[in-house]
Amino acid sequence: MLSAKRLQPTSSLTRSIRQTARTPARSAASPPLRMISVVSTVESVPRGTGTPAPSLYQRIRKVLTRDLLVTLAMGQVLSLLICAISLTSKYLADDLHANTPVFQSFLNYILLFLVYTTTLAVRQGEGNLLAILKQRWWKYMILGLVDIEANYLVLKAYQYTTLSSVQLLDGFVIPVVLLLSWFFLLVRYKAAHFVGAGLCLLGIGCMVGADILLGRQQGLGEQKLFGDLLVLGGATLYGISNICEEFIVKNLSRVEFLGMMGLFGSFFSGIQLAIMEHKELLKVSWDWQIGLLYVGFSGFMFGLYSFMPVVIKRTSATSVNLSLLTSDLYSLFCGIFLFQYKFSGLYLLSFVVIILGLVFYASSSTYVVQDPRVYKQFRNTGSQLANDPTQLRPGVPEPSVTYTSLGPEPGDELPVRVD
Repeated sequence: MLSAKRLQPTSSLTRSIRQTARTPARSAASPPLRMISVVSTVESVPRGTGTPAPSLYQRIRKVLTRDLLVTLAMGQVLSLLICAISLTSKYLADDLHANTPVFQSFLNYILLFLVYTTTLAVRQGEGNLLAILKQRWWKYMILGLVDIEANYLVLKAYQYTTLSSVQLLDGFVIPVVLLLSWFFLLVRYKAAHFVGAGLCLLGIGCMVGADILLGRQQGLGEQKLFGDLLVLGGATLYGISNICEEFIVKNLSRVEFLGMMGLFGSFFSGIQLAIMEHKELLKVSWDWQIGLLYVGFSGFMFGLYSFMPVVIKRTSATSVNLSLLTSDLYSLFCGIFLFQYKFSGLYLLSFVVIILGLVFYASSSTYVVQDPRVYKQFRNTGSQLANDPTQLRPGVPEPSVTYTSLGPEPGDELPVRVD
């Protein structure tokens, strides 16, 4: 067995051991002296030689790992939940004339309250509901307001602008999440991440273009500028809510986030419902169909809110929002069968481009700088923290960085061949 020590940078190391077999007494008739030579050679192989180049199939297998496929699948589950939410909302608003978006959100927050807030209430220690409220109640109050108004602004925008504008401008959440992750979560991205995000946005543009060509300009569009501003405001609030959610589920707990959202969300949405939507609620013609749709909507929303923190903790808020871009396409595909929408090949192209962008984004890992002082030393892949005693003062914690990479790290052992 070869030792794990690095070989010296010589072209060949040769070690010869010669042993001479001698007889105790040689005579004239004795055979000539025989020499036995054992030669052991270990050669270092120059980098790039000795191993064949990986095939296309091997390269694809290296990119499409099991973890990547699981991540993509989890993101698409979230998209399907949003698709189901959109379909139930459309049936309630268009077919049954129940325009109650605040009431629908209120039902979801009540479910979160019953499940997660009560779980916090029966906990012991620092994870107890009262202990959390004493420490950071005002932060969750602001977060609850942000989440409620994000949903309200986007739903309200449908009354003033077109469906295509909502779908296109809703993608504004992507740059918002990227910027907030960079400055507040200290996430550092690579070129592959920006390429992937750009491809996903290109896919959304392709979908909107197909809608325009097919004449699917649903929405009043009478005050289009005001409606567009509502979408941009809602997308910005969505980005803020998602970044806060990522920080909480990765540093505190998923149950704490959902419990606080249930508490403050139900409180403020209840007040908003009583002020703005009580008349609309009285106009609803209640029957079993409407009741079933409300139950279905609440169940899908509860599933979305419960499962999204799991995916965000595994990936990031940016990755989740990129995955959610396919939800509009799922709604369109369902609309082809349920509402007789016209089909366009651009929809399939848009779906393929978005999935390709997701693969690009998820195939490369990000790294999180835990202290801004070290970022300049980690701009180049593989650089290491300088051992400069003048930069570290006694009593000051050493800056740290969390860095992950899927590629080989500099300093790995050279491949060897044993002959």
